[in-house]
Amino acid sequence: MITDENDGVAVNQKKSVRLMSWNVNGLRAVYKKGFSDWFRSEHPDILCLQETKASPDQLPEELTHVDGYNVFYSSAEKKGYSGVALFSSEKPLSVDTGFGIERFDSEGRIIIARYEHFHLYNIYFPNGKSSEERLSYKMDFYDAFYDHVNNCRKAGNDVIVCGDVNTAHKEIDLARPKENELISGFLPEEREWIDKFLASGWIDTFREFHTESDQYTWWHFRSRARERNVGWRIDYFYVNEGFLGHVKDSFILPDVMGSDHCPIGLEISI
Repeated sequence: MITDENDGVAVNQKKSVRLMSWNVNGLRAVYKKGFSDWFRSEHPDILCLQETKASPDQLPEELTHVDGYNVFYSSAEKKGYSGVALFSSEKPLSVDTGFGIERFDSEGRIIIARYEHFHLYNIYFPNGKSSEERLSYKMDFYDAFYDHVNNCRKAGNDVIVCGDVNTAHKEIDLARPKENELISGFLPEEREWIDKFLASGWIDTFREFHTESDQYTWWHFRSRARERNVGWRIDYFYVNEGFLGHVKDSFILPDVMGSDHCPIGLEISI
């Protein structure tokens, strides 16, 4: 709310907020590849990172005390594994680092920040490729997230979800769908979970603005996959249906290097 200098009448003025999300596949590694320069250049209002693979005590001060930002980390009990981070120009009203379920919270995959106009979930969803046990863990994590975020929405909150979901939703979301039908990341049960999640009242924001193919956020390090754009779109910004009117753009930055993922972004007006 601002006051018009001419007549003293209070009028509403919306604020633009730029959010970005990036699986950096090791924050210490990407830091050596110019991360800080990229961060300063982009200067988002909120930056969410996944797969930091570090606790704050393992990081240079430049990554734990950033001018103009409130910084939060959630690290895995296992060293050099998983981890998420949040850099926010506005101090959140509160920050949680779990669902309240030890087997999920201990892996450092969750930051939930509450702001005046929305709740933000920064999530690094598990990868299920290594074993049947990890696939089961991934599906259980999906269900725990589903319950938590839908309860948050039912409580009357608008919600933004971002992160590495580790699943391509539809054939358009990966370069080689037929070859990957039996690979975790494109299994029927994983894709069906995304169907269920969206059907419960959520929007894949990128597809609201971009319907073309060949738009990816992850490429395998081997076989020049990124150079050939043989990739997967597994990183997302979701919002609840009622918040969609605040979304002005959702985008991918495929030319940003440093990780096997690229950053994604969301522009909102509140």
